[in-house]
Amino acid sequence: MTSRGPGKRVRKAPAERRHEIVAAAAQVGLVEGLECITLRRVADELGVRPGLVGHYFPAADTLVAEAFTAATMADLDTLLPERPDGSGDHSRDDSGDGSARAVLRRFFTLMSSTEFDNVSRLWLNARHLSRYRPGLREHVIAQELLWCTRMERAITAGTEAGEFVCADPRATAVRVLVAIDGASAYINTSAEQRGAPITHLARTVAEAELGLGAGALEPAGESS
Repeated sequence: MTSRGPGKRVRKAPAERRHEIVAAAAQVGLVEGLECITLRRVADELGVRPGLVGHYFPAADTLVAEAFTAATMADLDTLLPERPDGSGDHSRDDSGDGSARAVLRRFFTLMSSTEFDNVSRLWLNARHLSRYRPGLREHVIAQELLWCTRMERAITAGTEAGEFVCADPRATAVRVLVAIDGASAYINTSAEQRGAPITHLARTVAEAELGLGAGALEPAGESS
């Protein structure tokens, strides 16, 4: 936590200050939970007065919603990056392979690592709070649709290239993401007991949906 000292106050451009506030709130949400995002808590993180945060976000719920979007968007851009022209999700794996299969292999490898446990917790947290916070619910729905669209594009690209067999990429994308959410439902209670059936549930569903053999989307060198 950054303490507020008597030093000279730094004046920042409004857009820069707003971005800084949302980024700090997103970090609090990821590590501690969305309920912990308050104007005072974020102000303490930034070393400013709560009134400054309140100037940009008079309602804490608005800050919570934007922090959720900022955090999940950053992870989506890491997991399924979009081309600058918005035409697809063609990141490359460590070997430089930019095929759709490599894109999904990288996606599932990253998703199954503990590095993304906090964002899994954040989604679980946000969906629960969405029942009571309409503003947050709108952001959750928007992110759900965006994640689904990115996944659908990757599946469509692979199907058109002959890498996958999939009659309905959108439906498959939905089922894969639901499998991810289902596995993530245990993130707060069974992290130490998670075995392969839970950790690799979504990948297994994707392999079956895309007409691939078991292990086809495992990390390179690990498939049987």
